[in-house]
Amino acid sequence: MMTQQLYIGIMSGTSMDGADAVLIAMQEDKWQGALAHYFVPYTQDLRARLLALQNTGNNELHRAEQLGIELAHIYAQAVQGLLTKSQNSAANIRAIGCHGQTVRHAPEHEYSIQLGNLAKLAQLTQIFTIGDFRSGDLAHGGQGAPLVPAFHQAVFADKHQTRVVLNIGGIANISVLQPNAAPFGFDTGAGNMLMDAWTQHHWQLPFDKDGNKAAQGKLLPELLAKLMAHPYFAQNYPKSTGRELFSLTWLQNHLNGNESPYDVLRTLLHFTADTIAQAIFQTKIHVDAIYICGGGAHNPLLIKALQHNFATQQQKIVITDTHALNLNPQWVEAAAFAWLASSWCNQIPSNPHHATGAKKAVILGAGYFA
Repeated sequence: MMTQQLYIGIMSGTSMDGADAVLIAMQEDKWQGALAHYFVPYTQDLRARLLALQNTGNNELHRAEQLGIELAHIYAQAVQGLLTKSQNSAANIRAIGCHGQTVRHAPEHEYSIQLGNLAKLAQLTQIFTIGDFRSGDLAHGGQGAPLVPAFHQAVFADKHQTRVVLNIGGIANISVLQPNAAPFGFDTGAGNMLMDAWTQHHWQLPFDKDGNKAAQGKLLPELLAKLMAHPYFAQNYPKSTGRELFSLTWLQNHLNGNESPYDVLRTLLHFTADTIAQAIFQTKIHVDAIYICGGGAHNPLLIKALQHNFATQQQKIVITDTHALNLNPQWVEAAAFAWLASSWCNQIPSNPHHATGAKKAVILGAGYFA
């Protein structure tokens, strides 16, 4: 009889708001479910120092290494919180899968940098730790992103439906899950990232809760057209992106300076919704259902804009969040890295190479003993 094994996944995404930790159960390579979640927020100071590494600067190698150690302590705090919440001990956990904090994503140069000192995390938690999940895919010609379609296939696929799992984090990405076909997916463009940056810039708030401020604005069609003209959207997939392309500076270069902040925010919301819809239409695949995860799942105005974009299609598409598939939308990404850790432990190739463009399927990650 197969015994159940527990894994912890840690994810800190492009939004840079904090670290999510999720506890999952597996029986060898069979998903048994997500059991608990714990979140540790970043301080404003930490977030500012991480954002500063997006661009070249003074003494950046030293700063990056120091931040990696600081993040290891935050991740260890998340692990301890999760263990306490779930009434588990470190000895019960087979492995941690830690994504780390992306500060540079440059697949065109064959690298992607995620900060987080994995050896330190293993030592602090006394749990075998697996990370550096993107390098193996990049080494075989892939984008190193998105990594989640294989997980989505394992957990969310259906024998009779074509499903799209839409993650709206800082960047938005899709996984296309067709019956009897390998999963594929790609980054559709900015998710919450530009909306968050604009909200922080104008109102000193971390994000636009429930889309309340965007609801006070109106769409600026000319601005939307300028943003939609970015060449990234015309590229064929596989493709991936990040802050390198869709930054606050990039947005400000398209403004004349006299726009209402509320109108710009409303336009950014439609920019996210429209680029997601355009990406799904570009696949030319009949989609039965879209399941949303990530922070964007909690923005009702964004969901309404998405529903409007798909309501014009003759086919009826169910649009809901991953609660309908028994996984909290906020837990999905961290759970994916716990699943990737289990794949490493069971020596199962886990890169969705049809999504990333890698030449072959490979086992992702590197392990560190406590």
